Amino acid sequence: MIRTTPTTPTTSDPADERLRRWRLVLGGGDADGTGRALTGTDAAVDGALAALYGRNPDDRDGTGRSRTGGLGASAPSVARWLGDIRTYFPASVVQVMQRDAIDRLGLAGLLLEPEMLAAVEPDVHLVGTLLSLREAMPETTRETARAVVRKVVDDLEKRLAARTRATLTGALDRSARTARPRHRDIDWDRTIRANLKNYLPEHRTVVPERLIGHGRAARGVRKEVVLCVDQSGSMAASVVHASVFGAVLASMRSIATRLVVFDTAVVDLTDRLDDPVDVLFGTRLGGGTDINRALAHCQAGITRPADTVVVLISDLYEGGVRDGMLKRVAAMRDSGVRFVALLALSDEGTPAYDRDHAAALAALGVPAFACTPDLFPEIMAAALEKRPLPIPA
Repeated sequence: MIRTTPTTPTTSDPADERLRRWRLVLGGGDADGTGRALTGTDAAVDGALAALYGRNPDDRDGTGRSRTGGLGASAPSVARWLGDIRTYFPASVVQVMQRDAIDRLGLAGLLLEPEMLAAVEPDVHLVGTLLSLREAMPETTRETARAVVRKVVDDLEKRLAARTRATLTGALDRSARTARPRHRDIDWDRTIRANLKNYLPEHRTVVPERLIGHGRAARGVRKEVVLCVDQSGSMAASVVHASVFGAVLASMRSIATRLVVFDTAVVDLTDRLDDPVDVLFGTRLGGGTDINRALAHCQAGITRPADTVVVLISDLYEGGVRDGMLKRVAAMRDSGVRFVALLALSDEGTPAYDRDHAAALAALGVPAFACTPDLFPEIMAAALEKRPLPIPA
């Protein structure tokens, strides 16, 4: 990882500023070739970076002091370090450094202490770590953990909910329009726009050859969406985003939403969709994967296949019956269900996944691809309207 430096330069000399930045990147010692010593804030920043990334005991900085790195297992020292990095780096960099500290230095156990949780910068990956530690979490930590998860969920809802509702409402409206509306159901604005070519100047009027109306079904449930989410450990970020989207979809009257999570067992969390935090604490990250069993559960609840969209969110590493999984997908597709396979629902790009299973799904006309949270509303709108999916390049 390239070290991130403070945004405020300590000198007005461009050459000296470049040397300072290279010194922070290279970490000091005779081999770095900068010959630059750090003082003040730069020395503090270098110390915070060295604690996490300076792993070579022979490494020395410009003052000759040891740069052995490491935070140990001391909660006070880690708490101080967390405070330091929040002082010196923007939130996005802090989140990356926290993840690296958990992975590189084995600090997950310290997150079971309420004081530590209060010091961290909440993000999706931290939520995944907390959920994986849930069974080992002492009672004194649970409320603090829920507060951390709540903050992340609330931030995601603010970012995603309004756009999702607007996009899907538009898709549902378009699918409900009819070309033979009753008089009370005519959409006059769209009808006039569609018939402007028929304007008669001498009569100063438009001849409405084609009427566009609101579908009367708009007042009730018109579509059903089933989110079938793999809760194996590698899918943690996807589980967090799926819980938020599930709550948003469930808040729309015209969509009946179900949420099913699975590993080797299947859990239906539909009754918790009014609160995504409850959904997340109902999951169990880790374990094996039985996609076939999960799809069997979803398939059994489908009563209106032509109006149903099933979204499978999984890396497709099937531990169950592979041929059974593919047969269920084919059967749902043939019955009229719109089937969408997402390898991930996160900002991290395409994860590791089972390429053979992805190719087998593609052969059934169900391409499997990773999707960012920002693209998900467009994916769902296309699925609801039975349009081609806007698959990212």
